[in-house]
This record gives sequence, structure tokens and C-alpha cells, in this order.
Amino acid sequence: MLLECVERCFGHDFRRRRLLARAPAGPLRDYLATPFPAPDAPSRETAYLALDLETTGADPARNEIVSFGWVCMDGDRIDLGSARHYIVRLRGAVSDASAVIHGITDDQCQTGCHLESALAELLATLAGRVMIAHRAETERGFVGHACEAIYGGRILIPTVDTLRIAIRAKARQNRPLQRGELRLSALRQKYSLPRYRAHNALSDALSTAELFLAQQTESVETTPLKNWLTLR
Repeated sequence: MLLECVERCFGHDFRRRRLLARAPAGPLRDYLATPFPAPDAPSRETAYLALDLETTGADPARNEIVSFGWVCMDGDRIDLGSARHYIVRLRGAVSDASAVIHGITDDQCQTGCHLESALAELLATLAGRVMIAHRAETERGFVGHACEAIYGGRILIPTVDTLRIAIRAKARQNRPLQRGELRLSALRQKYSLPRYRAHNALSDALSTAELFLAQQTESVETTPLKNWLTLR
């Protein structure tokens, strides 16, 4: 009970330090050694990393990451020079169903990078930043499972979930959801954002970063970061 009270009071950074104390040496420990952005900091002055993953399925325990795509955002500026896209060498085969969605074939995966190298670069870039993702449980679930499998430790990622922001906005409007209106492409259309190719990890990461910028414009006053964070 006392531990739960302390976690509620001190939040993500207290949990980060607890995980750091148990983390083995390596990329995960280096990531956890970097303090998270302050929850009370203005959201438009915070450092972010928008991440998207393409996977072979929905279950991190059974399925694999096919590709990583990410781009950094500092305040309201998206740094296109930071953009990265990696196709991952898989242990198994790409199923026909997932290949139809993301368009990545077995041949491409055979020449891709190792999961360990892509994950290590992601953690180094993500350190000190807040992750942005659309339906973020996918990215957190797969990255978390990969960290446990490769490094033997748990990760904690402060996250902004653009899907949850949209759900909260709909709840305030007190009207029923229409089918498909919470998809990334549909939400971008609402804000008159350009249409990009879907199910490419890098273009979806960029799409999500732009969507979050648009969602912030609905907040008239300067908003603290904690108002956008998904707390888990």
C-alpha cells in the first residue's frame, strides 16, 4: 500500500528509478538512466519520438516486429533528419495476411537488420523523450516484450496516445462513434492533414506526430505534458 501511494505521488520517474536499479548493463539500463521529461513541462516544449511498428500479429508473446519507423519531434518541430525505418530479420515467416497489410515480404526480411540492433538504436534515441503512438499498447507491448527477451529487464515509456486523445474528445462531445472514425487516416482527414501511404511504419509515425500537433491546437492555453500522457 505504501509503495502504491509513493508511485501515485512521484509517478513515472519513481518507477523509472526502481526499474533502473534492477536493469542489467546495456541499452535498456542506459535508457532508464536518462530522466523522463517533467510532467508539468509545457507540452509544446517537450521532446518526443513518434513510433510505429508493423508486426506479424497482435500478440507480442507469439508474434514478431516486422519493421520500425520513428521520427523525433522537439516541441512543435518535427525533425525529418531524425527519421528512421528498419525492416527486421524474422525468426519465422511472414504470413500472407500480414504481408497484404504492410507489403513486406520474406525476401525483404531475410536481408533486414537484427531486432537487437534496431531496438538498441530506438532506445538510445527515445531516452529523455516521450513516445507518441496511435493505439500505443501495440508499440509498448512489443517493445516491452523485446526488452524482456533481449535484455532481461522491464521498460517504462511515458506515452502520448493519439487514439486515447481522440476518444476523450469524442466523450466530451457526448455523441456516438461512427465506424472507422478513430482510425489514424480518418482523424487526419478531420484536421485536413495530407494523406500518406498507410501501414508503412515510417509514414505512420510521421502521420501520428502530425496528428498530435493538430490535436494540441484544440487546446487554447499552454497545456502541461501530464494532460496528454497515458498513465500506465
